[in-house]
Amino acid sequence: MMIASTIIFQELNGKVVVENGVCRIVVDLASGLTEYEWDSGSRLSSAYSAARIDGKYLASTEYSEHKLVGTQMIQDDFGKGCCFSVIHSAEPLPDMKQIFWLYEKAPYFFIQVELEGESEALETNYMSPLTVNPATGSSAISLDMEEKELRALLVPFDNDKWVRYESVAMPNQLESYEVTAIFEPVSRNGLVVGSVTHDTWKTGIKVVGCEGTAIHHLEVYGGAAGEYTRDTIAHGMLIGKTIASPRIFVGMYADYRTGLEEYGKANAVIAPPLQWNHGVPFGWNSWSAAGGELDYELYTHTSDFLKSLHDGGFHNQGTVYINFDSFWTNLSQEQLENAVSHVRNNGQKPGIYWTPFAFWGKDFDRVVEGTDGKYTYRDLLLRDDQGQILPELDGGLAIDPSHPGNLMRTEWQLERFVKWGFEYIKLDFLGHGALEGKHFDKEVRTGLQAYNLGMALIRNRLDPMVIGRPFFINLSIAPMFPHQYAHSRRISCDAFGTLEDTEYMLNSLTYGWWMNGTLFPYNDPDHTVLYKSFNQEPTMIQEGRSRLNASLIAGTVLLMGDDFRNEEARTRAEDWLSRPELLQIAETGKSFVPVEGNTDAASDSVFFKMTDNDCWIAAFNFNKDAMIEKQISIERLGLPKNATYWLHDLWEKTVLQSTGDISVQLKPAESKIFKLIL
Repeated sequence: MMIASTIIFQELNGKVVVENGVCRIVVDLASGLTEYEWDSGSRLSSAYSAARIDGKYLASTEYSEHKLVGTQMIQDDFGKGCCFSVIHSAEPLPDMKQIFWLYEKAPYFFIQVELEGESEALETNYMSPLTVNPATGSSAISLDMEEKELRALLVPFDNDKWVRYESVAMPNQLESYEVTAIFEPVSRNGLVVGSVTHDTWKTGIKVVGCEGTAIHHLEVYGGAAGEYTRDTIAHGMLIGKTIASPRIFVGMYADYRTGLEEYGKANAVIAPPLQWNHGVPFGWNSWSAAGGELDYELYTHTSDFLKSLHDGGFHNQGTVYINFDSFWTNLSQEQLENAVSHVRNNGQKPGIYWTPFAFWGKDFDRVVEGTDGKYTYRDLLLRDDQGQILPELDGGLAIDPSHPGNLMRTEWQLERFVKWGFEYIKLDFLGHGALEGKHFDKEVRTGLQAYNLGMALIRNRLDPMVIGRPFFINLSIAPMFPHQYAHSRRISCDAFGTLEDTEYMLNSLTYGWWMNGTLFPYNDPDHTVLYKSFNQEPTMIQEGRSRLNASLIAGTVLLMGDDFRNEEARTRAEDWLSRPELLQIAETGKSFVPVEGNTDAASDSVFFKMTDNDCWIAAFNFNKDAMIEKQISIERLGLPKNATYWLHDLWEKTVLQSTGDISVQLKPAESKIFKLIL
């Protein structure tokens, strides 16, 4: 027996047992199966690792010998713990090594699997550190729950094509990407499992429940590729004498929401987020205001109008961004330079837009900008193993991030943006750079390896230590991971001004709030349209307020999206953007948390945020035709059942004293934000 602080390590009757008082790992050296147990009584049973070599599926349980190796006590950024390995071996198979990390008092552990060949290089595009497939009739997961509802969370790989998060009730089946939570929505007890390394593999998580509330199959694997990852070919093959899978986080929590936040923090330990110390960006973006009709007059008029709101409070630390979106190329070079000067003279900061990995033209033989005529776009386009250009995605073709012509093009374009004086960039259609394909750089074997290469160049080129000033990097359509290249990421796909847009964006907040402050300093709720987008009808007053409220609670990049040459848009902005108690919510940059997680593919309607003794609550009515009366449980907010409190309505500026649950009347499309003071 070995004891290091709260970690106990021992071998008993052919089993390796490692525990920390909260979590226990038991490896059976006779069968190769592993049991994971928690002090709550929850467990994962009959787990193993697997890989596919030369088309053959190999499970750790199929090996004839299972041996403990390499045990050591460690101390790293996760704390004090124990790292140990189990090697599974059999002739003539490559060795399969499972590596486990368990830390003091942590309800989670990490697991990774490696393949090790003796002489010849191995090839694989499938590795599963964790598969749980118990005997027929039993459940892979025990949550020690009394209630009879079990759900699994489908997390999209990216935010393209108006994809939604979905809380799927069992029995059912789904494939989530990078992370999932399997939880009981009433008690909120749940398992959170997901990848914390995103340098090589796209991680898929398959969950199958055949009957009742049991999970009959759980499979966490590197090598996902298909419709949801936007791939048209298989995941790239890894080649080497040693090949490692993604490292997987596995944790059991009394509240799955805490588990997702802890998962986000674990990712941030391994790959620290890009730091930003200059406040939540307030400002405007041109796309929903004008689309392709963007011009100099709109851009400068918006700058002047938002300057008039400065004294009313619409700024953060004195800063407002006025950002070009697509079609900034409508302006001549002289107009562009004058527009930037106009914004700067108004005490604001200009922003720009670019799609670094997507080609939108039809002339493949066009010379690539910044390459001195050395390359055409035909050279840069990503292809499959047969040399065919990959199909269009969102109307554009994928550029190979590793191609030297693209590296030159990136340097050239970013140098221009810096020289012109921009201080914010919206990077869009980044999923093109993560597609599987045959890359120019032969060391780049997978889409995520290429994406990391391309994004690292952008981050490094815009580093304040390089250019001499802060430069905010925002991701629009992009994979969730890797995260360390930007200060914010849009939490959903395009969301404009209607109530349907608000509900859609809040679906992403319902199940993705935890990215705020962990993966990225801020979530981006997209265009905050108070009155009308260029492609939609005007919104009702309550509809517009709800769109603003949704952005305020997202934790948040607060960029307006109206054409303020419209009188009603100006009127709403002058009224709504001069309310300090509302704007202070956005200034904190902290996301509200959903109350419930049983909404299928819809949004929750109540969100909250705790600060010291205060509780901030946002409630939404997603019905445009009917008034509703919503009951908000004080206990579900984590407050005492019979608590007495003051309830401040921040829109109506009313205060009432109450006890117990909150009853809120909401007009059609209306939302309210309250400050509850105990």
